[in-house]
Amino acid sequence: MNPFLSKLLVDIARKRIQSKQKNQTVSKKQIVPLVRKFQIEISHAIKEYIFIIIGVFSAGFGLKGFLLPNRFIDGGATGISLLLQNVTNLDLSYFLILVNLPFLILASRTIGLKFAARSIAAIALLAFVVHFVEYPTITEDKLLISVFGGFFLGLGIGMSMRGGSVIDGTEVLAIFLSKKLSLTIGDILLLINILIFSVGAYILSMETALYAILTYLAAAKTVDFIVDGVEEYVGVTIISNKHVDMRIMLTEKLRRACTIYAGKGGLGKSGDSYDKDIIYTVVTRLELAKLQTEIDKIDRNAFIIMGIVKDLKGGMIKKKPLK
Repeated sequence: MNPFLSKLLVDIARKRIQSKQKNQTVSKKQIVPLVRKFQIEISHAIKEYIFIIIGVFSAGFGLKGFLLPNRFIDGGATGISLLLQNVTNLDLSYFLILVNLPFLILASRTIGLKFAARSIAAIALLAFVVHFVEYPTITEDKLLISVFGGFFLGLGIGMSMRGGSVIDGTEVLAIFLSKKLSLTIGDILLLINILIFSVGAYILSMETALYAILTYLAAAKTVDFIVDGVEEYVGVTIISNKHVDMRIMLTEKLRRACTIYAGKGGLGKSGDSYDKDIIYTVVTRLELAKLQTEIDKIDRNAFIIMGIVKDLKGGMIKKKPLK
């Protein structure tokens, strides 16, 4: 880290500690953990705001380069804003703020003030970009407008979510309503978007509404791709009487880390439970076939449980492929 910034963080840490313990000498041992905490917070904040900025400019490109010049709409708060812009011919940037504002107030109460403040900043920046930044109109082909307009809009939404904010507030409403109603977040978003597309079909045209559905699907798939990551990970739980051989195979042959849980089998010969180690590891989807082959070589009757892992951090899986 920059020496000036490091010195500044040390000074801030010292003053904060001194304010809590008056008339006592502050030691280096007390300062170092606090400085380390500041460094992590700053580095994470920089990374998150870079994601948000990239997301905003990508969403701006999707809106002004594809959807807006061709009077297309999307789902969510962005779709409502585009619909209002088509009806009133007022600037889209105003509607992006006005439509999202109630959702952000709701977010401050249900999720947190920090999330809401960051989302307000992201949406305000998007409104600024849409109002002042000139993007070229890429194409007039309706299919390309739907697919790539949705792609760049979804890229923007996904990158903003990676940065800890939203530029489309309907997900906040869906989270809130899912706690009140016996519906999932996906069900609520689907109902909201059906309503938006129905209004779009009535005000604009059925063809525009159908293309809007295609735009929404492209955006939703891109958001999933960005938020969940490029690689899909699989958590594998292995229960086998040959658990020692399984562990050796994973750690020595495949060079993959694993975790051992102490478990008990409930189907003993005399009806009593018995001790059994349970192995848990994580591999990528592409590596799953090789792992299953190695498991079958040891114990074809092994009980295997597999589940999707959205993302992970640390460990060996992102550093070393299976051997």
